[in-house]
Amino acid sequence: MILVTGGAGFIGSNFILDWLAQSDEKIVNLDKLTYAGNLQNLSSLTGNPRHIFVHGDIGDIELVSRLLAQYQPRAIINFAAESHVDRSIHGPEDFIQTNILGTFRLLEATRAYWNALETAAKQNFRFLHVSTDEVYGSLIQNEPAFTEEHRYEPNSPYSASKASSDHLVRAYHHTYGLPVLTTNCSNNYGPFQFPEKLIPLMIVNALTGKSLPVYGDGLQVRDWLYVTDHCSAIRRVLAVGDPGETYNIGGWNEKPNIEIVQTICDLLKELYPDSMFHHLITYVKDRPGHDRRYAINATKIERELNWKPAETFETGIRKTIHWYLENRQWIADVQTGAYREWLEKNYAESQSSQ
Repeated sequence: MILVTGGAGFIGSNFILDWLAQSDEKIVNLDKLTYAGNLQNLSSLTGNPRHIFVHGDIGDIELVSRLLAQYQPRAIINFAAESHVDRSIHGPEDFIQTNILGTFRLLEATRAYWNALETAAKQNFRFLHVSTDEVYGSLIQNEPAFTEEHRYEPNSPYSASKASSDHLVRAYHHTYGLPVLTTNCSNNYGPFQFPEKLIPLMIVNALTGKSLPVYGDGLQVRDWLYVTDHCSAIRRVLAVGDPGETYNIGGWNEKPNIEIVQTICDLLKELYPDSMFHHLITYVKDRPGHDRRYAINATKIERELNWKPAETFETGIRKTIHWYLENRQWIADVQTGAYREWLEKNYAESQSSQ
């Protein structure tokens, strides 16, 4: 039995689906079901006794402690987080509550549970904390990619809150001996991603003839990681990673945002030759504090744990586009009034004449 937090979100739901497809081990899935948490992602598991869903908050120590005592998991994988930079700019407090205080309370409940375990179970237990490359700050064009030794320089309320959670996890290992593992991943994309992130937003807007908003000059560079590759890396770290260690997970796919948008337009043009997509690209005012470049050096996980991504960007983006084309009802269901209002607030006010 393992406990997964945030398992109804984008990465968490992909992880659970992959895990249960490859393992007989049960999962307890604790999720608060905020705007990005969607049980529809896991509809294929309805009635599956190996998936136990619990609606709740990682910051609820009594609930977490009760779940740990009841199910006795051998590991906790912490996906639960507020994770969208733009939302953190408009409303940072939720990020402080979930990413910092929530992680702290989850660690406290875990520490009490772990201390009470028998010797063998205590030695085998793991707490895996899923984080982001954004904690490292921004790189200039030719600067070497982030390694695990790169100092933390977060530049948004989101990345600062994740950096804080990383430091708490590290401290609980060094102070209390809790056997933790931390992963810092690059930009994920793939099925079930909430359509306010770059790739699904571009796909969804293009399909409906809406503008494709690109911040600034569109030359911000990110490393892109297909979500199922991320899930396989997490499974590998959980299985053989050394407690106390951090592992960067990347896709070796550095690309500027505008190239991503143009690629999506090109691939959609292949599928719909009578439609036009590139003319929908609209440059909007850049967001405050927008980091210029992220890049992950994933050499350590390849060298020490024998993991590397299976997908190239070319294969992953084609799979992603086809998934969104085949799941239009899912898109419609997540695009609530609140979602539309948020998009209007974030992008419509930023329209520029560039």
